[in-house]
Amino acid sequence: MAKKKPSKPGSNTIAKNRSARHEFSIEDEYEAGLSLQGWEVKAIRDGKINISESYVFLRNGEAFISGVTITPLNAASTHVVADPTRVRKLLLNRREIQKLEHAVNRDGETIVALTMYWKASWVKIKIGTARGKKLHDKRSDSKDRDWQRDKARIMKHSVR
Repeated sequence: MAKKKPSKPGSNTIAKNRSARHEFSIEDEYEAGLSLQGWEVKAIRDGKINISESYVFLRNGEAFISGVTITPLNAASTHVVADPTRVRKLLLNRREIQKLEHAVNRDGETIVALTMYWKASWVKIKIGTARGKKLHDKRSDSKDRDWQRDKARIMKHSVR
């Protein structure tokens, strides 16, 4: 049996796109299912996934995600031709797809993948409509984050 990667107890997160929140300001978030093949689910269970370079696009009233890399396992995918970077279909409601189309076409936003996680036995991905940040926005965000960290330290020491 394959060894599982150690994770926090009760944590259902598979992968995070840490650069998404740094590069973009997230407006709305949506939960979507993924259309996966069997070997992909086995590789995801083993933690062989990367969503940092992924993006979502809409075509013919359907949502697809590209740039997700799922590295196939040697033992699980011997009888199939595994494409690690294939385009995968996102499973969303029609209203959610219409909202995404509106945000992309009219508001000039983009759709990025934020996190991938387990929900019961299903693989879900959290996507968000986002606007790109300018350099000064990134600086102010890092300044706010540093201030919150310093404030927590000050409060921790003043309570003692």
